[in-house]
Amino acid sequence: MPHERRLMEGSEAIAEAAIAAGCRFFSGYPMTPFTEVLECFAKRLPEEGGACINAESEIEAIGQAWGAAATGARAATGSTGQGLSLMQESMSEITRAEIPIVIFNMARGQGDYFQATRGGGHGDYRHIVLSPQSVGEAVDLTQLAFHLADKWRHPVVIYGDYLIAHTAEAVGIEAIDYGPLPEKEWAVDGSLGGTGRSRNVNPIGMEKGSKGIDPNGFWQKLADKEDAILDAEQRYEAVDTEDADLLIVAFGTLARFARAAMRDLRAEGLKVGLFRPISLWPFPKEALAKAAEGCKRVAVLEQNAGQMIEDVQLSLLGAVPVVPIGGISTDPAGFGIGALLDSDLIAGRARDAHAGRPVPRGVVS
Repeated sequence: MPHERRLMEGSEAIAEAAIAAGCRFFSGYPMTPFTEVLECFAKRLPEEGGACINAESEIEAIGQAWGAAATGARAATGSTGQGLSLMQESMSEITRAEIPIVIFNMARGQGDYFQATRGGGHGDYRHIVLSPQSVGEAVDLTQLAFHLADKWRHPVVIYGDYLIAHTAEAVGIEAIDYGPLPEKEWAVDGSLGGTGRSRNVNPIGMEKGSKGIDPNGFWQKLADKEDAILDAEQRYEAVDTEDADLLIVAFGTLARFARAAMRDLRAEGLKVGLFRPISLWPFPKEALAKAAEGCKRVAVLEQNAGQMIEDVQLSLLGAVPVVPIGGISTDPAGFGIGALLDSDLIAGRARDAHAGRPVPRGVVS
């Protein structure tokens, strides 16, 4: 029977969804708007037989979560973009060690798109990145994140923001069955100690009993896996794209404002559609190219100086003109609650793009 819906702030809902998915270890260092997520885990995990640690720094936080995840436990950590900057070395090592872990980025706006989709660590790697537009979707994507992490033995990042963390919605949380998963035969859980029986999880490709390492083969194996993820895990939403002259591309909570603007423009008789990438990596490039067929322009709405627009341009390869209609937009505290979060303002910018008029660049005020 579905659980009763109740009003929950996003931070609480995310923690409850993670617990429903089987997460039993969390470690983090407080930094708004991530702090409330950490507080909710600290309250709830001990009640469920789990553990939550308020670490001394983000570096310790990801190290502790990495250790827990290496035992096969479902574990998570997180921060804002600034804290995640300190975690980048470990994030790259975890990816190459093929340790499944979920990382919550409660970002301050959308200025961390490059960080989330490109990463700042060393080596050839990518993380799966899922971007919810609402608290309700964050509940589902949080559980999906743990499933995908175990399915691929790969880190998954949830790209949230201040609005996700602090907006309250009525949600019902119950465990979602996303299907069977492989056994964790790789887990270093202490059950196979002894010569010839112990397990080894590491980021350089060392294997038990081998006389050395094969860097080329190791890197190629990881590259092949990421190619498979690229093919299998593209997620998106396309709204009213069939007859659109102008296609707005937006992600996260900003896409909700874009949707309202699109409805208003449709009411005026303008043929405007919306494309929302849910997976920022792998970016749904084939679906975007299909949605943009027949459009006169593609307008990229993002709350930064221009980051996702590069993935849009790479997806379309010049088939359709791509124009920016977003920009730098935040509040004095830097939390990302800026003037761009206004459907009327977005509609005006999209109206200009539809007519072929230039849209002002720079700070949106």
